[in-house]
Amino acid sequence: MNREEAVQAGKETDPDLTVASLQIPNHDPAAPFADAAYLPGEAFDEMYVAGGDVRGHYASVHARLTTLSPEALADRQKTLERSFLLQGITFTVYGAETTTERIIPTDLVPRIIPSTEWNHIEAGLIQRLKALNMFLDDIYGEQQILMDGIVPRELVLGAPSYRREMQHLYVPHKAYANVCGSDLIRGQDGQFAVLEDNLRVPSGVSYMLANRDAAKRTFPGTFRAANVRPVERYPDLLLATLKSMAPDWRPDPQVVVLTPGVYNSAYYEHAYLARLMGAPLVEGRDLVVHENMVYMRTTTGLRRVDVIYRRVDDDFIDPLTFRRDSGLGVAGLFNAYRAGNVVMCNAPGTGVADDKAVYAYVPDIIKYYLGEDAILPNIETFLCREPVQLNHVLGNLDKLVVKAVGASGGYGMLVGPHASRKEREAFAEALKADPANYIAQPTIQLSTAPCLIDGRIEPRHVDLRPFILSGEKTVVTPGALTRVALRRGSLVVNSSQGGGSKDTWVLVDETSEAVQP
Repeated sequence: MNREEAVQAGKETDPDLTVASLQIPNHDPAAPFADAAYLPGEAFDEMYVAGGDVRGHYASVHARLTTLSPEALADRQKTLERSFLLQGITFTVYGAETTTERIIPTDLVPRIIPSTEWNHIEAGLIQRLKALNMFLDDIYGEQQILMDGIVPRELVLGAPSYRREMQHLYVPHKAYANVCGSDLIRGQDGQFAVLEDNLRVPSGVSYMLANRDAAKRTFPGTFRAANVRPVERYPDLLLATLKSMAPDWRPDPQVVVLTPGVYNSAYYEHAYLARLMGAPLVEGRDLVVHENMVYMRTTTGLRRVDVIYRRVDDDFIDPLTFRRDSGLGVAGLFNAYRAGNVVMCNAPGTGVADDKAVYAYVPDIIKYYLGEDAILPNIETFLCREPVQLNHVLGNLDKLVVKAVGASGGYGMLVGPHASRKEREAFAEALKADPANYIAQPTIQLSTAPCLIDGRIEPRHVDLRPFILSGEKTVVTPGALTRVALRRGSLVVNSSQGGGSKDTWVLVDETSEAVQP
């Protein structure tokens, strides 16, 4: 599809839009998108094919962008940011020199995924989470996969996130990971692969919902015409998943959201989801355990709690079982969980399945339990615990990305090609001192998507975090959080490291439009 066809495909009648070419320095009217600033590199570009034509599913958004002046785009970006500020949509950056409370940088240009690609992603995510839940049920049960040597025993049992307290405990539906946020990337070949799994307390879904609300306001006509699958039902789906985990004898289970408090980086999300689900937002001090039953303090007395959607890490949920210095959890909570009188979602100990070293074995785990090849492949991973692989990593630090197995949020990571010689030397010493704590992967050129940068549309690297819910049923939300590396050339998309986010439009399959909800 050329530029003229794209413009025709995206015509709308919104009265607030100004028909004008995108006025950019060195503007070339004959160039695709009429934007000399948009120069895709070697990475796969979400909007353009290699020859410079617009991908069909981007036609309407591309056409709309060509009708808006830089001033109009800037006004819409300011409106979006003002909306986030008024709603209190923020995140916390620990260790920042200035204020730690910030609005998450949000780009107004949506990322678009056609239905055929999404169907492939959805099937792969369901397969992956099913196998990981079976893996968790096994390693906390008979440990057959360890005895068969598919995954090294010492790798699992020696992982910091492995919880021996979970051995042989009943978990409803064998659904240990009820909320999963796997991070996907698209390589230069255009194929999606899994970068990592997040099974502990994955965050970001509130930004997915907020981005969707902002996108509908920013491009109302384009959104209506694009036939985008809705994500607004996520809170209802989450509540249904949590209730499905409750003991069968409780007809109307009480669900609460357990937060560490207002100083947590994701507190906004905790409060946001609790409000949308109609569930109480509680801290550890709001709960009490009596005779292995969990109760919530209310103005009318104690109320029984059946399901806890916890946003507190394992170490802090119960000072009697885990960290004794924790003031965030509830004394006796794990005993109530062990007795089957309350359910915690996600289950304690799920983190062992998203350990970055265990990640390397996920394709084998899928094959072992399901007898299937992984629909979504892994990224090639080097385990520094293995001497041969460690030597390879040390000899190629300038080409690899090295990660601490237990770290998250972009911390404890070295991006070799972008690091200085001094930084690589320091990391090499850390690797030699504790090789089991690190893995390494090739530097992948994440795909690029159009973003508004200083009044111009430019490509920036992105990844994709869809959200999968698992309880009585497994459901993939038909949307995702697209994270953006806003710094030119950067591959780090984490908001704590200067990244941002944007809305993700999953298009409805026209052939099945009539049966979509």
